[in-house]
Amino acid sequence: MKGLLKIALKLLTNDRGKFFTLILGITFAVFLMNQMTSMFAGIIRKSTSNVININAKMWVMDPSVENDMNSIPIPNYVLDYVRSIKGVAMAVPIYFGSGLAKLANGKYQSVSIIGLDDTTLFGRPPIIKGNLNKIYNSDAFIGVKDSDYKKIGSPGIGSILSINDHRAIIVALANTTSGGLFGIPTLYTTYTRATRDLPQTRYSISYILINPKSSKDIPYIQEQVKKIGYKALTQKQFQKTIENFYEYKTGMGISIMMMTLISFIVGLSIAGQTFYAFVLENLEKFGALKAIGAKKYELVSIILFQVSVTSFIGYGFGIMISSLVIAISKANIQNYAAVVTYKNMLIAFLMVLAIAGFSSYIGIRKVLKIEPFDVFRG
Repeated sequence: MKGLLKIALKLLTNDRGKFFTLILGITFAVFLMNQMTSMFAGIIRKSTSNVININAKMWVMDPSVENDMNSIPIPNYVLDYVRSIKGVAMAVPIYFGSGLAKLANGKYQSVSIIGLDDTTLFGRPPIIKGNLNKIYNSDAFIGVKDSDYKKIGSPGIGSILSINDHRAIIVALANTTSGGLFGIPTLYTTYTRATRDLPQTRYSISYILINPKSSKDIPYIQEQVKKIGYKALTQKQFQKTIENFYEYKTGMGISIMMMTLISFIVGLSIAGQTFYAFVLENLEKFGALKAIGAKKYELVSIILFQVSVTSFIGYGFGIMISSLVIAISKANIQNYAAVVTYKNMLIAFLMVLAIAGFSSYIGIRKVLKIEPFDVFRG
């Protein structure tokens, strides 16, 4: 068997043009598939950035809420009720809203405003510059220093902005785990200030953040919240709800899935056609092997080995090039959302296995039908 595999490798690399074409086809397919799925993973991660950054164990919301940016205001009595539930260690309100900031140059920029509970400041981002205690000063805001912060002029400590015709003073700068999806700068302030300075509906609580006493209390808390017509989700459940919204209700998921499928078909057609041509050109060699006593399973092993070599080399190059392009793009393009994950690489790997299986099938069918007498006669 070892000798047959050496022969298989020599047959494969004998025509270097065909060999590199096979690898190039699979590389291109893997590159496109990984690029599409990585972009989707990056977009999904950014879509759940507020949930990730605030890092509350549970979120209480209206049952109609499908993503964090489209919150439905909650009455104040719900907060009191949640605090009274057995197993709740802490429950605080949080406000999500948007404002219009007037910059020093006279231009306007939309900003996201997050109002933290005045007492606990639960969900606050890590401060990298300034004094967190100054958030209680008049008109104080915390700026999130990410790629979107430049859109409001990258104001430093003590800089003054105008948000909805109210003065806003930057007292601290913070860093967050994940940037936002839509490229809108984010500012943090207290719940009281946010609900006072921004336009309000009848109720002002966007969500209620809960820290349960233990994970065992979560099902009971969810059941009690459901009794009053609201829902309580864990952080992972809320992230999954947001992901499902962008995957299935915005057209984004279908579009990227179609692009991934097209990439798969491209790789399948290139690899299958090229490998079939390779088998045809080496048909007499396979006939010779069969004539000297090579068994069917040995010929099948040769085909599988050849396809495996080209597929895994192409897969490696595809992942490498895709990762390199994503790394360069993230370093040079603001808000570039792609991120390579193990799940993306697994999807690409499974699709490569499908390409390899198809290529093997068409090659094996041709080789097993060959008769040595026909080859030598020809």
